[in-house]
Amino acid sequence: MSGGCCLFALLLLALLCGLCHGRESAPGAVTCGSVLKLLNTRHSVRLHSHEVKYGSGSGQQSVTGVEASDDANSYWRIRGKSDSSCQRGTPVKCGQAIRLTHVNTGKNLHTHHFPSPLSNNQEVSAFGDDGEGDDLDIWIVQCSGTYWEREDAVRFKHVGTEVFLSITGEQYGHPIRGQREVHGMPTANHHNYWKAMEGVFIKPSMDPAKHDEL
Repeated sequence: MSGGCCLFALLLLALLCGLCHGRESAPGAVTCGSVLKLLNTRHSVRLHSHEVKYGSGSGQQSVTGVEASDDANSYWRIRGKSDSSCQRGTPVKCGQAIRLTHVNTGKNLHTHHFPSPLSNNQEVSAFGDDGEGDDLDIWIVQCSGTYWEREDAVRFKHVGTEVFLSITGEQYGHPIRGQREVHGMPTANHHNYWKAMEGVFIKPSMDPAKHDEL
C-alpha cells in the first residue's frame, strides 16, 4: 500500500473512532449533571444565591456575586432544558439550552421583566422548587468552539428575554453587605463572561459513586 493510501486509511480510522466515542472526545468539557462554581472574569466574583429574598421587584430569592471561593452557596448543577435533553456526563455544546439549579436551595437561575434593585438592569433571581420552575429558567451557553470547555470564558444568554447574565460591580448593603448585584444586560460585553471553577465534573462513563473534583 502506498504512503498516501496508508495516510488516508489512518485518517478514516481516526474519524470513525471519533464518531464511535463522541462523548469521550471532549475530556475538558463541562458536562451535564456536573456541579460547579461560576466566576465572573471581569469582577472576580462567583455566582451565588441564598435564602434571602429581594425586598423589591419580584420578591423572589436573590442571586448575587461573592468574592469568597469556599462558600457552599455558590454551587450550581448543570441541567438541560428537559431532563432528557442533557444526559448525565454528556459534554455541553456551545449553543445548547441549559438550566442552572442552585444546589443548596433547589431553585433555578431565572430572569424576567423586573428591574434589578441597584443598577436598574433586569433582575436575576432563583426560582422554583426542587429544580422545577418555568420557561424563564432557560439559558443558552455561548462559546466559540464545539463544547463548553472548562478553561474557556462563556456567556449565558436568556432564552425568554435575550439578556446576558452579567455583573457590573454594584454592591449591596445590609443584610448581604459587599455582595455584588447580578443582573441581565441586553448587550454582550466584558461584564458577562463566566468561567467554570471549583466543582465535581461528571465523566460520561464514570460510576455515580466516583467523581473528578477540582
